[in-house]
Amino acid sequence: MIHCSVKKIYITIFLVLLSNTMFAQNIAEIAKSDPLIISGAVGTQNTYRYSSEGYGYGSPFSNVVYANLNFCIYGFNMPFSLHYSNDNLNFNYPQLSFNLSPTYKNWTGYLGQSTMAMSSYVMNMSFNGVGVEYSSNKLRAGLFYGRLRNAINPDPTDPFARTPQYKRMGWGFKVGYGSGKNYIDLYMLNAYDRENSIDELWRQQVTPKENIVVGVKGCVTPFKWLSFTANAAGSVFNTDLRAPDAPVKTDFDKVFDVKYSSLMRFAGDVNANINVKGVNASISYRMVQPDYTSLGTYYMSNNYQSLGITLGTSLFNKVSLSGTFSGQADNLSKEQLYTTCGFVYGANASTRIGKNFSIMAGYNGYMQTQRDGTCVVNDTTRVHRIMSSYSLTPSFFCESEHLGHNISVSANLTENKDLNKFASGESDVKTTALGLSYNIDVKPIDTDFTLTYSHQQSDGFNSKYISDIATLGTSRSFLKEKNLNLSASVSLCYNEVERQSKSLSLGADIAASYNLNKVHLFSANAAFNKYGDVNLTKTRSGLDCTDISVSLNYTYTFTLLAIKSKAKKEE
Repeated sequence: MIHCSVKKIYITIFLVLLSNTMFAQNIAEIAKSDPLIISGAVGTQNTYRYSSEGYGYGSPFSNVVYANLNFCIYGFNMPFSLHYSNDNLNFNYPQLSFNLSPTYKNWTGYLGQSTMAMSSYVMNMSFNGVGVEYSSNKLRAGLFYGRLRNAINPDPTDPFARTPQYKRMGWGFKVGYGSGKNYIDLYMLNAYDRENSIDELWRQQVTPKENIVVGVKGCVTPFKWLSFTANAAGSVFNTDLRAPDAPVKTDFDKVFDVKYSSLMRFAGDVNANINVKGVNASISYRMVQPDYTSLGTYYMSNNYQSLGITLGTSLFNKVSLSGTFSGQADNLSKEQLYTTCGFVYGANASTRIGKNFSIMAGYNGYMQTQRDGTCVVNDTTRVHRIMSSYSLTPSFFCESEHLGHNISVSANLTENKDLNKFASGESDVKTTALGLSYNIDVKPIDTDFTLTYSHQQSDGFNSKYISDIATLGTSRSFLKEKNLNLSASVSLCYNEVERQSKSLSLGADIAASYNLNKVHLFSANAAFNKYGDVNLTKTRSGLDCTDISVSLNYTYTFTLLAIKSKAKKEE
């Protein structure tokens, strides 16, 4: 709900920003700007698909048309964009979106579907509405009002109706001051559901919600080698707007009604960063209380805390070393049956030997354990797993007058093992992956050729999976201006699940693009794939299924009108 006090906040912030900008603007600079430039781009993407297996995964035809237009008036930019698509399998009507984001000097306006950067604990969703943002060297501020999500209001009598949801509105603002090493930013969001946006029958199953989130983010650098950062937020959340009001007085009474369904929760993280004599270190702590919620975020894990350390350095200016360790535990509420703890750790090293050879090696691990909660953990079912991954990647490259060679090999071993002493090993998996890549640049004909091969084998309890993929590709640019580009590739893939199935697929694709006068871009690509099961007796291969796709695209960028300033004409 928006009250008079909310409007006062908007007006106050707007006047502060306006007065600051009016004093900062240089009228002479405005006069030097171009009076009017209208530019933009239009384009279309059209795809045809054919599958002998039917069209359950997509429409056979896909058509997209888009247009972007920008009006620049004395340095004041007003971009406009339009996007139309008929590739929508769930609805009969096309998708249509609109955005207008005019900018001038340090100002940016928002109209339509827009995003505004805020704290991750406060808001990471886009909004459909209006907003304004100001940003200078040290001062920054912004505010917005709009719809955070649409209502889903299907027919209540439909047995296959989608899950209903309320139309959600929101407003918020942010104010910050400081540079990259020392700064502070404040954020606020008020989001609420509109109860009458869905059918009355659905309101018995879904409750409307509301919350206010206040966040702060900042950085302090007391020394060149030491800095501290923090990001925290508090959320007051009504799980049901229809619940009775609570007899409690708060500072938010004018914009938020505290009810018996209200919750107050906190989330945040702090970091200490150290850089001393070539050694970089960071220590971080994060805590998100149980049921912490912001209606301005898509999803956020809660009820956990974590502590992490990272280190990095370089030896002899040749060998780069880094390491990390972090631990996380949930059940901060002490109400779960069990407490789950996870530990992530790793070490990586890389170096270059001479001018032509480099090598990277790494280890990453994850361990998960389980402790008592409201119940005592049974040793026979206790969760205790470990995953370890080892990698090695050597590379060799050399270049002559006519040829350039680049060879890379990769090897990875991953083990996922149950450490419970009563475990039978049924969930243990070991995966080996090998890869080889060779690229040759033939300079006399200005053509690249690439050959890649990968092999993967996973061994589990009485099971084995094998995959082999080989690909050969080439690309070249033509014409004097290199504005015609062609590429093609062919690949062969074999998959096998031991004693169950074998499959083989053969694919090829070709792509072409042509840039005409730097304003017209034509592109086309086609893909062909044959696949099917392979007889277990290896007496024949059945490539019985076929997929074909063809895509034609075009983009035209233009300047519709350009009225240059007199000063620039004289130059």
